[in-house]
Amino acid sequence: MKLFNAPGGILLEHNDDQFAMDEPWDILVNRDNLEGYLLSKIKSAKQIVPDKRKTLNDASFLPPIGQQEVWAAGVTYLKSRDARMEESESSGAASLYDKVYESERPELFFKAIASRVSGHKQPVYIRKDSAWNVPEPELTLFINSNGNIQGYTVGNDMSSRSIEGENALYLPQAKIYEKSAALGPCLYVTASPINPETAISMIIRRNGNKVYEDATAVSRLKRSFKELVTYLFAECDFPYGCFLMTGTCLVPSADFTLQPGDIVEITIAGIGTLINTIAHNPKHKPN
Repeated sequence: MKLFNAPGGILLEHNDDQFAMDEPWDILVNRDNLEGYLLSKIKSAKQIVPDKRKTLNDASFLPPIGQQEVWAAGVTYLKSRDARMEESESSGAASLYDKVYESERPELFFKAIASRVSGHKQPVYIRKDSAWNVPEPELTLFINSNGNIQGYTVGNDMSSRSIEGENALYLPQAKIYEKSAALGPCLYVTASPINPETAISMIIRRNGNKVYEDATAVSRLKRSFKELVTYLFAECDFPYGCFLMTGTCLVPSADFTLQPGDIVEITIAGIGTLINTIAHNPKHKPN
């Protein structure tokens, strides 16, 4: 089943039917056995009649987030390790990424507060002081406050590769800025672990033309979800739960950089497609 954070309220889609949820997002999702709870809610929820239903594939949505933080794991796919090493070669930091890929402890970093996250068909920003910017498609976990995975969504971890490549200590500036993350289009809720062969694909369009297209599978992930969650929750409390992007699995070539107006489409089978348009933050002037 899928939870959509629509502008007019929370919608639950189950077996092609839609239901209106009457609880605030944080209270609704932050629980164990979320799938079972939602199934019980359907019995008393208001069903949306067919002629008033939203076409969920075509609608824009708020990100499926309330007061949760968004965190991210780095260098969890071989392709990501190779890309980080390439961008950092001139700074002499390439070996850092090789070491963290093989190390016992994963790389985890804070990505965004909820107000900096975009939803489906909302813009994401690229930094004006970066000459090399890319989207990073990531399967994203929703973990409740007890540290248990309750759902999944599509994530876009926007990255300023020229900034991180210049110096690894610049990672917070390369990763954390206004609208540098997107989640959506929904929260996919299931009690079963996601299939390792689930496909992740990304298309980037410029002026209506495809300029990038590639796909991979979740099974390419080096670390288990349990391992990532255990390290994240080792010394952190998340009273509303949190989201964890599990790492970059598709990386455009080094000669590619995003431009304003580009459209990024990230699809994870069974969850949906997250679409975002690239833009500059209109509030900030170039340096």
